Amino acid sequence: MQIRKISRVLAMTAVLPAAAAVAAVGGIVTVSQQNRAFAVSNERIAHGQTIRFDNDDQFRHQIYVESPSFNFESDEADPGTTVDILFAKAGVFQVRCHIHPKMLLTVDVN
Repeated sequence: MQIRKISRVLAMTAVLPAAAAVAAVGGIVTVSQQNRAFAVSNERIAHGQTIRFDNDDQFRHQIYVESPSFNFESDEADPGTTVDILFAKAGVFQVRCHIHPKMLLTVDVN
């Protein structure tokens, strides 16, 4: 009986730090940039969420979004740096790189 109780307590404490880590991130979704491409071609998020672009490439990137309802343009991001974009409005947005025009990520914001 005592062993089961200890096991349950240990299981609960193992879950709590993971849940706290998710909450601390604040709904940030991470997308890697590698080999002059985004690691994924589509991402679905809720409005108010942020996508963090990690430059895991050997090259600089310059992230931008152009649409009638939302525009964003980053500075050039060196390898090892990040760019955060907050998507505050619902819609479908194309994220691209000025330096590498073939890079494309479609973001569906609900």
